[in-house]
Amino acid sequence: MAKLSERLNRLAPSATLVMSQKSSEMKAQGIDVINLSVGEPDFNTPDAIKECAKQAIDENYSRYSPVPGYPGLRKAICEKLLKENHLEYAPNEILVSNGAKQCVCNTVLALVDDGDEVIIPAPYWVSYPQMVKLAGGIPVIVPTGFGQNFKMTAAQLEAAITPKTRMIILCSPSNPTGSVYTKEELRSLADVILAHDDLFVLADEIYEHINYTGHHESIAQFEGMKDRAIIINGVSKAYAMTGWRIGFMAAPEWIVKGCNKLQGQYTSGACSVSQKAAEAAYVLPQDCVEEMRQAFERRRDLIVSLAKDIPGLEVNVPEGAFYLFPKCDSFFGKSDGTTTIATSTDLALYLLERAHVATVAGDAFGDPQCFRMSYATSDDNIREAMRRIKEALSALH
Repeated sequence: MAKLSERLNRLAPSATLVMSQKSSEMKAQGIDVINLSVGEPDFNTPDAIKECAKQAIDENYSRYSPVPGYPGLRKAICEKLLKENHLEYAPNEILVSNGAKQCVCNTVLALVDDGDEVIIPAPYWVSYPQMVKLAGGIPVIVPTGFGQNFKMTAAQLEAAITPKTRMIILCSPSNPTGSVYTKEELRSLADVILAHDDLFVLADEIYEHINYTGHHESIAQFEGMKDRAIIINGVSKAYAMTGWRIGFMAAPEWIVKGCNKLQGQYTSGACSVSQKAAEAAYVLPQDCVEEMRQAFERRRDLIVSLAKDIPGLEVNVPEGAFYLFPKCDSFFGKSDGTTTIATSTDLALYLLERAHVATVAGDAFGDPQCFRMSYATSDDNIREAMRRIKEALSALH
């Protein structure tokens, strides 16, 4: 009998990729779809980084790379962490992987055993609970919600911890909400973590540089936390390098060694040319990062103002990343005469079919009252998408 493994059957497909594929199929049919479903900068990789990649090709960086990453890249990452985050790491505490996504999965597979619990604040990135399930762990979802700006409190964290808790996954700036934890909020969470032995935090900081609060704060900065934190980051978002597939973890050496052993068995080292491009991204002047950040902030202001002008949507002001996560439950039970909206999934499909705008339902992120829009697209696309969404939602009664 044709049968997939139970391990695979436990997993759900990525909702963001599903919506992106649906919009691509509609575009292929000649339909003018505006895609706000994908979390990808619309900028091109800066030219100076591309030139270094071309040079790497000419210098024949075309062979297997070391599993943990080239020494030059790991050294550049250490220097970045010291300069920007005031965190001291040695190259043997850095592992380079095929995107930050692999770093997250490596960490979960390395630390989580069957039956271990992993605390995940909701809304969450769609892949976190699935990766925990893949490892045989149990995702423990802590709802946060619109009223507390989608951030987990120390009291909520403490209440969720049991003797089986192995890890907390924290994403700041957040996908899907754009919320950013303050230094004080992180300190209170760190105090809870440090009060429990053998409890770790996976700190997903991939949106570090797309931050509108003035400065990124890392939970690893507090005394004692460097031994408990696994920092995940990479070049995808800050340098518009999603397709280059380079991420890294910074963690205690024993965790890095474990992940290195795992990675050595199922992918080996990351792409050689991409690593040289990533090294260039970290060592070259950082003007491009600030230019893109300013563009995202302008787009944030634009989409927030347009969304607030749509009756029935509740909108918070995201402080980082490039997502808006408005509350849309006021439309549940409403109909345009043909389609009745019962869930945020219904709403997302309605907007795709009626307005030709691709978004992602909040159900996939653990908050069924909201939906996600990415504003990593042009100002004109944002204006037209929000015009279409406003018109489509006004037809629901």
